[in-house]
Amino acid sequence: MDLPVAVQQALGESAAGVSLRDASQANAHQLLRMVLLTDGQENLQVICRKEDLIDLEQLNKELHRDYRLMKSRDQLRVRERAGLKALPALPSLTGWPTVIDDKVDRLESVALELGEQNLAMVMPAADFQSLTHKAARRSFAVDVSSIAVNLNEPGKDRDQLHSAIKKFTGLRIQQRLDDTLELPPLPETAQRIIHLRVNPNAVMGDLVDIVESDPSLAAQVVSWASSSFYAAAGQVKSVHDAVSRVLGFDLVMNLAMGLSLGRALKHPKDHPDGYVDYWQQAIWQAQSAGVLASMMPRDRRPLFGLAYLAGLLHNFGYLLLAQVFPPHFKLVCRSLEVNPDIDSSVTEHYLLGITREQMAAQLMENWGMPDEVTLAIRYQKNPGYDGPHNVYARLLWLGRQLLTQRGVALGAGQVVGDDVYDGLGLDRTRVEAQFDELVESKDSIMAMAGMMGQ
Repeated sequence: MDLPVAVQQALGESAAGVSLRDASQANAHQLLRMVLLTDGQENLQVICRKEDLIDLEQLNKELHRDYRLMKSRDQLRVRERAGLKALPALPSLTGWPTVIDDKVDRLESVALELGEQNLAMVMPAADFQSLTHKAARRSFAVDVSSIAVNLNEPGKDRDQLHSAIKKFTGLRIQQRLDDTLELPPLPETAQRIIHLRVNPNAVMGDLVDIVESDPSLAAQVVSWASSSFYAAAGQVKSVHDAVSRVLGFDLVMNLAMGLSLGRALKHPKDHPDGYVDYWQQAIWQAQSAGVLASMMPRDRRPLFGLAYLAGLLHNFGYLLLAQVFPPHFKLVCRSLEVNPDIDSSVTEHYLLGITREQMAAQLMENWGMPDEVTLAIRYQKNPGYDGPHNVYARLLWLGRQLLTQRGVALGAGQVVGDDVYDGLGLDRTRVEAQFDELVESKDSIMAMAGMMGQ
């Protein structure tokens, strides 16, 4: 197969030493990636091993600049000028200043991906060094295998949070650490819903009273029930109508809980470009958890309401990161942008010593949230978790992978083996088809998320 003209020109005489192979068959340790950065005055491209984490703070310190990921629209223009759908790690494609991580030069050979053809160009390292001899060499990328994310030991979460806050805050904040962990207080609406959930004598009227006591929440419940997603017959005129005829007791209770908690913290103005926003992520994961739970065998099926609530709250730690580490949240956002194929938990642990999942689980525990939800949030990044209520965490993990595979920007994805489906008693073909339908309803999901964020 012929190489694209722009790539042939960039390779020059080195093209003779290039061999092509299926990208999935290339040595993962040899694969390189190129990231386009800008500081508003100058563009820069950096090249490192694909599996390494770019330490953007370290790079900026060394260069005495403030680079961040180039906007998606500007990257698109660069690719269009080159006539490529994806840029392999060849500096001459743009002609911009280039910095290469020094670990690249230690490889015996390198592999450069051609995205549109799912191929990789493999060449001797000496040829690549000759091609990039004008590029600067720096140490700015980190081997992710050296970053030990705490996926299995919740007993260490509080100590890690103490250490992280101690590292990044002053003495006054350190002295109020326990207050920080317990603030904000559980919102009154959420408190009333928790009490309602454990009351065996609760009736629909109790829930309607709680919702109607919050005018904004009441308006949103009616809006949800009236949305095209639920296709209600006739006009929805009241909260009672929404609960009894369209949404049901369990769904309204959990939507109200998720909305109440989402309001407890301010939503940050900054965010990682390219990711869907907080409420979109919440609705996507809630719907996916509900779909998966409903498809499980009846004798193994978790409670739909708790699965849905775990999905709604799965990313609550994102809001906590912004509140607990405000000066460093910007760095987290910029680092997530330049490391899109590395899970956020790895990036956050490297930068802060704690992950959003650990922080959220601590707060949920302090708030007295159901264990099913707390543990689902804590272990959602660990598909191998087999402790109490593990089914909820596994549903969140699987839902995330299925959505990511279909282009919903929730972060890095992972390959899902048949053993995951077997462990949950799910039929892979049926699940894949159901998620295709779910993603086709994107407009309705977006509309629901918009209602949540009002």
